[in-house]
Amino acid sequence: MPIRVMLVDDQVLLRTGFRMVLAAQPDMEVVAEAGDGVEALQVLRSTAVDVVLMDVRMPKLDGVETTRRICSEPNPPKVLILTTFDLDEYAFSGLKAGASGFMLKDVPPGELLAAIRSVHSGDAVVAPSTTRRLLDRFAPMLPGGTTEPRHKELERLTEREREVMMLVAQGLSNGEIAARLVLSEATVKTHVGRILTKLGLRDRVQVVVLAYETGLVRAGGHG
Repeated sequence: MPIRVMLVDDQVLLRTGFRMVLAAQPDMEVVAEAGDGVEALQVLRSTAVDVVLMDVRMPKLDGVETTRRICSEPNPPKVLILTTFDLDEYAFSGLKAGASGFMLKDVPPGELLAAIRSVHSGDAVVAPSTTRRLLDRFAPMLPGGTTEPRHKELERLTEREREVMMLVAQGLSNGEIAARLVLSEATVKTHVGRILTKLGLRDRVQVVVLAYETGLVRAGGHG
């Protein structure tokens, strides 16, 4: 069954370009389009979608709030934020709202397709270095005084899981974490899976955001 994709962008030409790229793929199908967040939410009520390509700057309802509303629904589609700028506060807000990653709008087609497949399979698609730069820049904007319950959640983790979480937040891949902790990559993957389950997180992006929010890792990339 092909990956069902929805395009949400107020620029018709951009949607047309993305649709042409996706239509050429045997494992993807564009099942819906919308020009703003309000329209997107209406369409999603009656259309089954796996991955949403979400513009952030749109009239009526921006991509961040639209993402937040989509991700608050039961069994929501994965959201991939599209942004014009590498370091964009909208992209950061989109990650906090529940997006599984973000891509630049001028990304090569091959990378966009790989990102859609990756998000659909449950992975996050923000390069760790980009995530870290985003968070280092916007960490001061994290809300204060609202993270205490999340500190309690971290107590559910074993010492090893906290160690793995800190390295994930610093942008290390599973392979790099395995080398650092002298573990097998499969073991690291298991730890990451347990961290996601215990903390109720969807992917590595949310692990990174939570690590910064709770102070487990501070701006600059060190715990």
